Amino acid sequence: MSQRLAAGDSAPDFTLKDAHGSDVTLSSLRESRVVVYFYPAAATPGCTTEACDFRDNLASLAGAGYKVLGISPDPVRKLAAFADQESLNFPLLSDEDHAVAEAYGAWGEKKNYGKTYEGLIRSTVVVDAEGKVSLAQYNVRATGHVAKLRRDLGIDQ
Repeated sequence: MSQRLAAGDSAPDFTLKDAHGSDVTLSSLRESRVVVYFYPAAATPGCTTEACDFRDNLASLAGAGYKVLGISPDPVRKLAAFADQESLNFPLLSDEDHAVAEAYGAWGEKKNYGKTYEGLIRSTVVVDAEGKVSLAQYNVRATGHVAKLRRDLGIDQ
C-alpha cells in the first residue's frame, strides 16, 4: 500500500494525458488551488455520480479559486467517451500504470464482496497554489462527497 498524503506534504507533480490526448501538468496550474480526485472507473454508477457532482459544482468551486482534475486508470479513449456522454467540464486524466495514484496514496488493498485485491481507492487531495497538500481524504463516498468537500473547504452552499 502506498503512503497516504497529509496536509502540509508536498504534492507530487505529474503530467498525464487528458481525454483529448493533451498533456496536463499539475505544477502548471499553480495560480490556482487544485482538487485532484481519484476514481476507479469511468462510466460506472458511483464514478458517474461523483463526476456529475463535480460538474454541477464546478462554477462554485472555480469561483472560490479551485480547478478540478479527475484521475482514473482508464485509457484516454474511455475518458473521452465518458466526458462526452456526461458533458463533463473539467479534465479527466489517464493514469493507466497507476503511478500517480500510488504517489498520492490512492492505490492499495481493497475489499469487495469478500475478495481482497489491489485497486484505486476513491480519494481526493486538494493542492494549494504553492504545491502543498491542504486536504487529503481517502475512501470517500461517491454520493455526497462534493457537498462534504465544499463544507470542508469553507465554500458556501
